Amino acid sequence: SGAHVPDLSAVGPAGRAARTALALREATASPGTWTLLDHPMLALDVAGSVAHLEPDAVIVHPDGSWTVVEIKSFPMLDGAADPAKVGAATRQAAVYVLALEEVAARLDPAPRVRHRILLVCPKDFSNLPTASAVDVRKQRAVTARQLARLTRVEDIADALPEGICFSPELPAEQLTAAVEAVPATYAPECLSTCELAFHCRDRSRASGAVTPLGRPVRAELGGLTTVEDVLAAARGEAGDPDDPAVA
Repeated sequence: SGAHVPDLSAVGPAGRAARTALALREATASPGTWTLLDHPMLALDVAGSVAHLEPDAVIVHPDGSWTVVEIKSFPMLDGAADPAKVGAATRQAAVYVLALEEVAARLDPAPRVRHRILLVCPKDFSNLPTASAVDVRKQRAVTARQLARLTRVEDIADALPEGICFSPELPAEQLTAAVEAVPATYAPECLSTCELAFHCRDRSRASGAVTPLGRPVRAELGGLTTVEDVLAAARGEAGDPDDPAVA
């Protein structure tokens, strides 16, 4: 017989995530059968905030273990695909694996989430699908470390001044004052991703920070955090002579 394909429809991302978790639990409790979850919804904790993710599919094996299925449009030629595209796909799938592990951790006993995902691509230049198992342990470990290092939303909120509010409904003067009450950390790549980039850049320039010069330059300068510090060190007027950045 074929695989069981449960209905995952529900209202909203949270509802779909709950329905997916229920389907995974039910499938795991029925060993000996294959279950295919078509476009399930997963929830991943990202620094205290919930991110909803939608993998292409998740397979529940007869032994109760789970596998992420990632479907891509780039071709697999003679059994091999573009390494850069495969790398991007495995990084994406690794996030799904982490989200699945959060679901699995809530079950007792926790089912095994396989670290080899199934990558499905067109075979050669045809419309026929072909698949390959790809190990995502490295990408999963890197992503897990990155998530663990993120500052949690609660910690950010606790560090804000008492009573501060960023509502767009506020008068311009109050909103400007609220934004200026928060430290600005700027990098050139912020320009393409954040609407406040120009504000933070102006503040960084006004304070003489070296961050507008880019992360590589900032990293090379070590403890020299302002242009004034850099110039003083270059003139030999300040800085630790043993510091490689000063030398």
